[in-house]
Amino acid sequence: MRCSPLVILLASICMSDSASAEESLVLAEQGKSVYAIVLPDEPTLSEKTAAAELQSHLEKATGAKLEVLSEGQAPAERPAILVGATQRLARLLPDVDLAKLGYDGIVLKTVGNDVILAGQGKRGTLYAVYTFLEDVVGCRWWTSTESFIPTRPTLAIARLDRVYAPKLRIREAFYRDAFDGVFAARMKCNGHSDAVPEEYGGHEHFAGFVHTFFPLLPPDKYFAEHPDWYSEIDGKRVHRYAQLCLTNDAMREELTRNALARLRSDPTASVISISQNDWHGRCQCAKCKAVEEVEGSPSGPLLRFVNAVAEGIEKEFPDVLVETLAYQYTRTPPRLVRPRRNVVVRLCSIECSFVQPLADGPQNAPFRADLEGWSKVAPKLYVWDYVTNFSNYILPHPNPPVLAPNIRTFVDHNVIALFEQGDAGSTVGDFVRLRAWLIAHLMWDPSRDDKALVKEFLEGYYGPAAPHLAAYLDVIQEAGKRSGAYVRCFMPDTSAWLALDDLNAAARHFQKAEAAVADNPELARRVRRERLPLDHAWLQRHKELKQAAQAAGKEFLGPADPVAACEEFIRLANEHQVGQCREGVPFSAYEEQLRQKAREAATSP
Repeated sequence: MRCSPLVILLASICMSDSASAEESLVLAEQGKSVYAIVLPDEPTLSEKTAAAELQSHLEKATGAKLEVLSEGQAPAERPAILVGATQRLARLLPDVDLAKLGYDGIVLKTVGNDVILAGQGKRGTLYAVYTFLEDVVGCRWWTSTESFIPTRPTLAIARLDRVYAPKLRIREAFYRDAFDGVFAARMKCNGHSDAVPEEYGGHEHFAGFVHTFFPLLPPDKYFAEHPDWYSEIDGKRVHRYAQLCLTNDAMREELTRNALARLRSDPTASVISISQNDWHGRCQCAKCKAVEEVEGSPSGPLLRFVNAVAEGIEKEFPDVLVETLAYQYTRTPPRLVRPRRNVVVRLCSIECSFVQPLADGPQNAPFRADLEGWSKVAPKLYVWDYVTNFSNYILPHPNPPVLAPNIRTFVDHNVIALFEQGDAGSTVGDFVRLRAWLIAHLMWDPSRDDKALVKEFLEGYYGPAAPHLAAYLDVIQEAGKRSGAYVRCFMPDTSAWLALDDLNAAARHFQKAEAAVADNPELARRVRRERLPLDHAWLQRHKELKQAAQAAGKEFLGPADPVAACEEFIRLANEHQVGQCREGVPFSAYEEQLRQKAREAATSP
């Protein structure tokens, strides 16, 4: 694959041309190496994977296949890349305690001629190797199937001295491609849906992911005999679109028994969710209302209930986190009750505007107040953040400028886990590959420069089209910001924030991007795929935009033949295995609606 000057530069940052032999280590010279990869005598599964990944990528980059040896096999005088918790590491770095690095923490150090790559827990060593391959060797994994490995027959590296632990314990970029377990591991994502195999360090698995009240106490089983376990609404006990009666002790005891049974049957689970159903309908009985009044929020009876369940769970599963939601009606923190040490509250940003930062955007003042309130009472917070448009995946969405600031805001407010819910249902959403890659890097290290990361991905993945795609993204993002619209994660179309002039400018930038890669079929295919959300915006509003252009005497760069453009859009979407058009709705169910709209646009005066 053709690579850009920026990627070549990134791949060579490991050593300047003027570095002396004393300042650097030569790991390979002209395709040969004296180094061995040395593992502990009894390596873990993920340490073995780390060594294999290191060996494979170094061979692709340098041509040299380094031996993988156990510590007992490796001569003490042979230069080594020490992978994992070796005895040699303990001798060379007596002050480094891997267990105390912090969750998923890593060590990259050079001592004499040895390189040390190790880390905390079952993932840390693997993450140290991936960090080395990415930051030092220059490897890039753009997607689960597309990567860049530099050609470096002579590989000299600068001295290493890095100890780092991520601020976020659970990191999940909820995109379809990121579900691939190996890619997720390389991106250092470890959330519930990432499905990382155990040999790649595994992931943080939930026993019940979310909205678990009824899965734990199904009304079909319990309501007839125990209606008092469910919400009282307008004086009547109901279960349809309702919750549980959180002050009912008998109900809590049965739910706790069921939660414990679920954990016993799922020994890999590190988190269990005890959380409200995905609708309103909270209990209005006298006892529940009295607790709400004392606590000043419906989150009060919820957190008291979850604390009591968590106390029962802790006796048998002391290391399992008990998660609950601060969502919709429970978003505001309580006055008095505080989460137990094994309880983590997951705050949800679903009502927010995603063109303004959470930290200071006026539109997000209510959520900001709740985040600040929870951070004062909860030492461990989880956040469910929404980074796509669930009403229409295949449209431009102007939120990239707030992604990094929002992640930094979260970690500044006691957030230890982050679920970034993106286009899990679609492969052709708005730059979904860039977004998954960017979010993963920012969750691992929120201090990274997001603009530099975007530039790096664009240049590495789209080659000469990069500056034009960057200009396109600037147009889209500036339009969202300038509009003053409240851009939620449920927007039916772009009419609230994207005007004709913006769409025309966007179309021009894509024309230039496509021209820049016309001689490269693979890059041309990537660029054409990324234009689909813009094409969709034109198709959705074709009649309106053409009439506006005619009335104002302006240029119209939408498709001249909407019917033909619609057919091409459908063909390309399916060629790229589009999946869903919006959350829970297959694209196939949308095709006829698109065709009807295109026919109406073609026949309108």
